[in-house]
Amino acid sequence: MAPTRQATRIQQKNRAAILEAALEVFSAHGFRGATVDQIAAEAGLSKPNLLYYFPSKDAIHAELLAGLLDTWLDPLRALDPQGDPLEEVLAYMRRKLEMSRDFPRESRLFANEIIQGAPRIGTTLGTDLKQLVDEKAAVIEGWIAHGRIAPVHPHHLIFSIWSLTQHYADFDVQVRAVLGGRDGDHFQEAGRYLEQLFTKMLSA
Repeated sequence: MAPTRQATRIQQKNRAAILEAALEVFSAHGFRGATVDQIAAEAGLSKPNLLYYFPSKDAIHAELLAGLLDTWLDPLRALDPQGDPLEEVLAYMRRKLEMSRDFPRESRLFANEIIQGAPRIGTTLGTDLKQLVDEKAAVIEGWIAHGRIAPVHPHHLIFSIWSLTQHYADFDVQVRAVLGGRDGDHFQEAGRYLEQLFTKMLSA
């Protein structure tokens, strides 16, 4: 039994190494620019060894995207209909900004997929994502109807949070170039700015 447990640990370690390497390579080069050879080299494995775990580049990319989309949507799922509307929106914005700070490669991976027309997750976007966004938009509409926040278009409010927070991951080079490359400061500044922006916009 001991050899089997050891083999399982090695397999788990290798799969994790492959996915970590693939995240690095895909976020740097995009799906089209990435190769299995690059991923194998980044993971410290031979190409045949990598192909033992994943039969193709597509399979690796699909697994990364599946896990990423679920993680990416968790903050929106946490939007509480029973909470204070402004605080719930601000908490969602803060969490999305934190994710851009902490997971920039994941953000760029997702952005690259969308820019290419979402060939691998298009069905999920039109089903699971749409259902969740519609559900939370209905919550926002309810807050508006009861005069708890100012009237805004619920879907576009969610879109604006996505764009205004993920910008700091997807366009990190541009942000640093304009702000002089101050490491980490821009996320604190962005948080204060976005809180002010959304507070003024949503205050009833």
